[in-house]
Amino acid sequence: MIVLKSLREIERMRVPCQIVAEVLALLKEKAVPGVSTLDLEEIALKETKKRKAIPAFKGYAGFPFALCCSPNDRVIHGMPNSIPLKDGDILSVDFGVLYDEFYGDAAVTIPVAAVSSEATKLLKVTEESLYKGIDQAISGGRLFDISCAVQTHVENAGYSVVRDFVGHGIGKKLHEEPQVPNYGVAGRGVQLKPGMVLAIEPMVNIGSFAVKVLDDGWTTVTADGSLSAHFEHTVAITSNGPDILTRL
Repeated sequence: MIVLKSLREIERMRVPCQIVAEVLALLKEKAVPGVSTLDLEEIALKETKKRKAIPAFKGYAGFPFALCCSPNDRVIHGMPNSIPLKDGDILSVDFGVLYDEFYGDAAVTIPVAAVSSEATKLLKVTEESLYKGIDQAISGGRLFDISCAVQTHVENAGYSVVRDFVGHGIGKKLHEEPQVPNYGVAGRGVQLKPGMVLAIEPMVNIGSFAVKVLDDGWTTVTADGSLSAHFEHTVAITSNGPDILTRL
């Protein structure tokens, strides 16, 4: 069942979404060579506590961390560790919080110091595809209008969208209906209505869209070892167009 939010509820959701945006902005500054993803985890926990919020992912279905940190060929759900980041890495950081009954969720992929031109292009295309999808998050449209816009932009650049994982509705639960694939045929899917709030999150690989989950049961990597990027915003559909709640 898709839960429509009132305008007041969307304003309440804006608070956890802004907390997420603020913490991710800080992590982007801190993700430099020599810093570990466990260091970033500690920063995220400290900043979340300071804002009187609750980390959304920590303990969710048994996941032990507040952040999902996925470098290079890691697609999503990577676990923070003590390995220092190095010059040229790209690091996907996915983060969410619970505040005043509502969730916020967003992700960025961060270039660590000087990255390759190939990685730079991947990040650019992936982030652009997110905004192409958001542009289609309009009342009266169809869900797969979002999916098709993402897929078209990604594949026109020669990359592939991950198909095993999708975006999702969000509200008083971290994952609500509907699922939001990053591929599909425009004009299909449920009709978009004011009050729907979606976490739109393209996951894009330089190589094949095929992925595999490692033995830890969480960390998802590209099957061919190619680089992967991930960007996400929580977006409310309103009568005036898409409202990006996790935009800083």
